[in-house]
Amino acid sequence: MATKKKKAAKKAVKKAVKKAAKKKPVKKAAKKKSARKPNPAFMRPLTPSASLAAVVGNKAMPRTEVVKRMWTYIKANKLQDKNNRRMINADDKLRAVFSGKSQVSMFDMAKHIGKHLS
Repeated sequence: MATKKKKAAKKAVKKAVKKAAKKKPVKKAAKKKSARKPNPAFMRPLTPSASLAAVVGNKAMPRTEVVKRMWTYIKANKLQDKNNRRMINADDKLRAVFSGKSQVSMFDMAKHIGKHLS
């Protein structure tokens, strides 16, 4: 009798192993990534003030384009501080935009630009 029980136990184990092997994890359908849509508030054209227009141009443009053009102007005129690259040394045109400051952090630049856009 003991051998019959052992055989039955072995069969049960084999069946359990086979069932576990047959069951494959069900993969969920991957969600399709949609292309990122820009926030319409960033893309809204804004008119620069006269002092900002001297640097970036007087056409209405989105905030992102204004920042790009500011960086183009800064790099073309080599206005980044040599020692601390985070600081921007203002020339006469930029001093009007930066509220009269001669040096502004690149992180504060957006704050100053925002005052000149409407």
